[in-house]
Amino acid sequence: MTTDTILITGGTSGIGLELAKALHGQGHKVIITGRRQALLAQIAADFPGIATYAQDVADAGAIPGFVAQVTKDHPALNMIILNAGIMPAETLSANPSDLTTSEQVIDINLTAPIRLTHALLPHLTAQPKARIVTVSSGLAFVPLAMTPTYSATKAAIHSWSQSLRYQLRNTSVRVTELAPPGVQTDLMPGHATNPAMMPLADFISEVMAMLTAPEVPDEILVERVKPLRFAETTGKHADVFAMLNGARH
Repeated sequence: MTTDTILITGGTSGIGLELAKALHGQGHKVIITGRRQALLAQIAADFPGIATYAQDVADAGAIPGFVAQVTKDHPALNMIILNAGIMPAETLSANPSDLTTSEQVIDINLTAPIRLTHALLPHLTAQPKARIVTVSSGLAFVPLAMTPTYSATKAAIHSWSQSLRYQLRNTSVRVTELAPPGVQTDLMPGHATNPAMMPLADFISEVMAMLTAPEVPDEILVERVKPLRFAETTGKHADVFAMLNGARH
């Protein structure tokens, strides 16, 4: 990577924040969004040079104004990491008529990144080089049954990334999919201290090595996620699904 101007959604904690810090440390101009103004203010104070914008990715009406402002403030913006997401557990049989949680997950994890990408495409395609980084999950390939809508949205993000990459193949915009395994963050209660999850620092180190390589792969896959990513092609999908979900039946 040369010096880029990078927008990261959901950049106030977890993977988004650590990527922001790592990219900022390498000299890139980093812009983060999040809903919590206090966290944004603290990050801006701790890391001078990181630009922050309070932004709810699910607020469709605010997207045109946000895109107009951020591209005016940062005309060199040429990369976006679509990281914002939520991962609530759902018991579908508990109240089958209540779609509140499912619809919120779909709006934040799937509709929001599609919406923001559409809004930013005219700007990105006008850049000499640009990159869209979508964030899916190992659960896009083998679902976690206790998070059915989350897993489904990540499968959709994987599919959408493939189509977007193909449609933009003759433009200056490259499309990269980042598919994390379970990582020690606060995405779900208990994840941050769960020894079965990948340490966040190790994950960021592996990702940065691929993201800053001379040839960035279409899919950024750390070693820990490969059993999930290739479960279908290796004929092990049923076994990996059982291992992932067996304790939760």
